[in-house]
Amino acid sequence: MVTGGGTGIGKAVAARLVEQGLEVVITGRREDVLKAAAEEVGARAVVFDAADPEAVEAALNDLPSSVDVLVNNAGGNMTRRLPAPENLTDVRNLWLANYESNVISAVLVTTALEPRLADNARVVTIGSIAGRRGSGAYGAAKSAVEAWTADLAFAVGARGITVNVVSPGVVEDTEFFGGTLSEERRKKLVGAPANGRAGTPADVAAVITFLTSPEAGHVTAQVIGVNGGAGLGR
Repeated sequence: MVTGGGTGIGKAVAARLVEQGLEVVITGRREDVLKAAAEEVGARAVVFDAADPEAVEAALNDLPSSVDVLVNNAGGNMTRRLPAPENLTDVRNLWLANYESNVISAVLVTTALEPRLADNARVVTIGSIAGRRGSGAYGAAKSAVEAWTADLAFAVGARGITVNVVSPGVVEDTEFFGGTLSEERRKKLVGAPANGRAGTPADVAAVITFLTSPEAGHVTAQVIGVNGGAGLGR
């Protein structure tokens, strides 16, 4: 199961998992986008808002009774979507929006599906290089994802379940970055990676595919950077 599977990284992950022979369910809020993606990659679409507890509960009947792979991809930088704060109430709402979108969504879906996780299942949540660089409310939310992941890994580890974070840098060709970046914005955001380029959804999907494989059974409670060296793993 891949949340936020209608576009970008989520869609690329779903496609790779289908290629691996898994029966994949993708979820998201936009029915038209989600169903088009499901048809394209050979997955099944279940529409709901991962940050809404009632919506998650209502969707459980349509979700798999046993889950071998859960990829928490739903989220986004709400700082880009909401107006600039003008008062403390706006600041509070902005921070809560980022927390709900990136942390609560993953926590709700994972908690709801935890009884359905098979032994030796794999849970991967999308973090961000921003989680260790700042980036205000969004970065703080992605940092919280890392802390939650570490806790969950020890809670379910006795069953052979692994729990990891994949933390991308700039990934072009996604809705998150509005499609292709202008050269000026690209230089600012990408910085100076060792390989001299931004990432792609396929780059991230390849790492997630490994982490969700049987061979990755001894990799858990980790944050795996996929950023071309823009953030050093040390």
